[in-house]
Amino acid sequence: MQKRRLGQSSLEVPPITFGCNVFGWTADEKTSFALLDAWLDAGFNFLDTADVYSRWVPGNTGGESETIIGRWLKARGNRDKLILATKLGIEMAPGKKGLSRRYMQEAVEASLRRLQTDYIDLYQSHRDDPDTPIEETLSAYADLIKAGKVREIGASNFTADRLAESLKVSTEKGLPRYQSLQPQYSLVERGEFEGPLEDLCLREKVGVIGYYSLASGFLSGKYRSKADAEGKARGSRVEKYLNDYGFGVIKALDEVAHRYEAKPGQIAIAWLIARPSVTAPIVSATNLEQLAELVGAATIELDADSIAKIDAASKPR
Repeated sequence: MQKRRLGQSSLEVPPITFGCNVFGWTADEKTSFALLDAWLDAGFNFLDTADVYSRWVPGNTGGESETIIGRWLKARGNRDKLILATKLGIEMAPGKKGLSRRYMQEAVEASLRRLQTDYIDLYQSHRDDPDTPIEETLSAYADLIKAGKVREIGASNFTADRLAESLKVSTEKGLPRYQSLQPQYSLVERGEFEGPLEDLCLREKVGVIGYYSLASGFLSGKYRSKADAEGKARGSRVEKYLNDYGFGVIKALDEVAHRYEAKPGQIAIAWLIARPSVTAPIVSATNLEQLAELVGAATIELDADSIAKIDAASKPR
């Protein structure tokens, strides 16, 4: 498998990232262990999670995903085979949020404890914190790197202006640099990333590991009517795509998928992999069948005509 360098970092990653937000939500611990085993067996080793996953589930408090990964790591004894990414900054409890030095020191220890590891390969600011000076945040990251608790750092959900400002502070102050960006990016959510943000990432060589790569499952082709979405865990998230535009994108994916003897979701991921700015799109699966389909996307190389067809159908409106 062709590995890709994440930004200008020391990390070489496969072309797809496994999103572990489903652990403790739509995948229980047993299922999560099976998915992680299969992911590694397929030759992939990049995992992305966050401390806040999956606090939104009734009865959860956050940390569930990290805890499951930590138990799997302990059971398998394979930490050295993985590139492990997690995030901090979104509220975990009253007063526990943001990117201040004090909170970052607390949050990293909690994540390391849940993950049952001594270090995090890629530690990411989950959300910008305008109330904390950028230099304070980057200095705190410098301390974590010096202590051996973090290898590289990344940003998530940053605007182009704030990411550019952060990169400038890194250069001027000799502080760690955000080597990756995690934006929302898929064929039906192109507007937020394409433009100034994508241009900045290309110019500054910032790696991109976009989330919601399949738009909460819509681009897999399994939601073709409102009835398909009813009662599903992500049903409410795909409703906004159940329109002429969304169905037009699915039609283009269907046509290209037929040409490649593939599934629509595989083509949607292959389109992202082919994007020059993208390093490794994040995908999730809740069963082994879905996982096998996602893995297959890494072997598909779309030709220029197929990319143009998908581009035309998915152009932001």
